[in-house]
Amino acid sequence: MSRIGKLPIQLPAGVTVSVAGNNTVTVKGKRGDLTLKVDPDITLKIEDSTVKLERPTEQKRHRAMHGLYRALLANMVKGVSDGFKKELELVGVGYRASNQGQILELSVGYSHPIMMMIPKEVKLTTVTEKGKNPMIILECNDNQLLGAIAAKIRSFRKPEPYKGKGIKYVDETLRRKAGKTAGK
Repeated sequence: MSRIGKLPIQLPAGVTVSVAGNNTVTVKGKRGDLTLKVDPDITLKIEDSTVKLERPTEQKRHRAMHGLYRALLANMVKGVSDGFKKELELVGVGYRASNQGQILELSVGYSHPIMMMIPKEVKLTTVTEKGKNPMIILECNDNQLLGAIAAKIRSFRKPEPYKGKGIKYVDETLRRKAGKTAGK
């Protein structure tokens, strides 16, 4: 049985969950509101300050959906109450990041700067301090959107294994490789 799916979701103060007729769940909190269309087989029970999900059978598909939707709903509850934050670091000589509103400009070793429009739901900040690597800070209440935007930014210049140059998450650990050894 899905261990994740069985866990009840605790609702913090100020967060409300409502279910529409076609299994559309709306979560509202101090940071906004999010909606999710849940599979019709999965049933939701809202009691006091907890939400429980139940599945009809032990089929593999139902077990997978049970854990998936529980995790997505838990992320929505956390997002509207606390929010999510991702920090990316640009490692490399001459690598720069700046923003004008929601337009991110990256200089990461190509012949031209990369311009990327960030959705309005994501709060974008760039930090450049002398002696430290430039950083991009993304904040949002939607974990899926935030992860997709951060992954897209990282894909412009993934960290390489020899010197570690590229765009990496702050908490990411890179597997480094040894370079060539000198010949005879």
